[in-house]
Amino acid sequence: MNFWAKLFYGYRKVAKTIKIYLLIAGPGLIVMLADNDAGGITTYSVTGAKFGYNLLWFLVLLLPVAYYVQEMTVRLGAVTKRGHAEAIFHAFGSFWGWFSLLDLMLTDWLTLVTEFIGMTAALSIFGIPPVITIIIVSIIMMLMVINGSYWTWEKIAFLFCLVNLIYIPAAFMVHPSVNDVLYNTFIPHLPKGGFSNEIFFFLMANIGTTIAPWMIFFQQSAVVDKGMLEKDIAWGKMDTFIGSFFTVLVAIFVVVVTGTLLYGRTGIESAGQAALALMNINHSAGTLLAIGLFDAGFLGAICISLASSWAFGEVFGWAHSLNLKIREAPWFYASYFFALLTAGTVVLIPGAPLVLITLFVQVIAVTLLPAALVFLIILLNDEDVMGKYKNTLPQNIITITIVVLIIILSTLYALTALFPNIFS
Repeated sequence: MNFWAKLFYGYRKVAKTIKIYLLIAGPGLIVMLADNDAGGITTYSVTGAKFGYNLLWFLVLLLPVAYYVQEMTVRLGAVTKRGHAEAIFHAFGSFWGWFSLLDLMLTDWLTLVTEFIGMTAALSIFGIPPVITIIIVSIIMMLMVINGSYWTWEKIAFLFCLVNLIYIPAAFMVHPSVNDVLYNTFIPHLPKGGFSNEIFFFLMANIGTTIAPWMIFFQQSAVVDKGMLEKDIAWGKMDTFIGSFFTVLVAIFVVVVTGTLLYGRTGIESAGQAALALMNINHSAGTLLAIGLFDAGFLGAICISLASSWAFGEVFGWAHSLNLKIREAPWFYASYFFALLTAGTVVLIPGAPLVLITLFVQVIAVTLLPAALVFLIILLNDEDVMGKYKNTLPQNIITITIVVLIIILSTLYALTALFPNIFS
């Protein structure tokens, strides 16, 4: 076989691989990029403004954490053909099933509120009143789900995933020091002041916006609704890894943008404030940050609201698929619409502490995360259910270590809140 023939067959093999991946891709990529939601962008923006590049290394560590947590949902969904809420009820009974569902409902609804906070803050920069933003966004989100096709919803979601990458060119616009960025990305260290309640708060907030309970429920239900089979697991895991890579990459670029131009500046408590401040320094970068904030809120909202609706449908036995019309799954869509309307209304309450809500929701999410992870790990170790796809020893070591570290970090946060000088 001559050189050109080998090149041609090599090209066909690569093209076939990409085609297969694009057919399977979706749940992992979407859930991970949606993880960079409005609360996430706010967390990263404020992290950069308060600590500069000093916590970039911590974001890198979150890549394997996000991947190892989310790839378990791919295996569990493809093998059991059940969403996460249904799997918990089936394996642990109604008590723990209701516990996990209420856990999900609380964190989902609060997080959905933060998505509307982010979207209204972003468009307010361009002079659009919050009430108009909420009405228009809610209508678009409703239209996305009533078409009766998961594949159509997924394609639209992919478009918003691409916009989520807008922070990458924004970072190049601000001309950061490459050497400083690389040093802080790969050399672990603490900012000035060392361990403090504020440091632990932001470490927890960054974990909470990278791994959240809603992501576990969403991805597993999406795997089931998409119809992925056991033979698709390897592709699903690849999809999740690519998504994990991009979610951390975007987080790093957001911190680089604000860390370059806003480090040390007081009064930066949200991504909206960061965008306004940036516009006075670099108008283009500030504009991209504002556009990205809106997109992040929208992408997060469409995924989080679906995670809740899928879970409700699984638990109550309602029809719960985007492949069904409203008349075929009325309660599924009713719960979706109800979540949107109530979460959007909170943002319009005069005097509501919106910035405080946004940051604390991330901390609440990571505080409740260990319970969700324990259920997931136990399910993945059930050989009768998972067969050859059950967790291996290395996977168990990694995931249990993640749970233990989150519990330790939560404990240290509580200790520094009670005893501020404990690490002085």
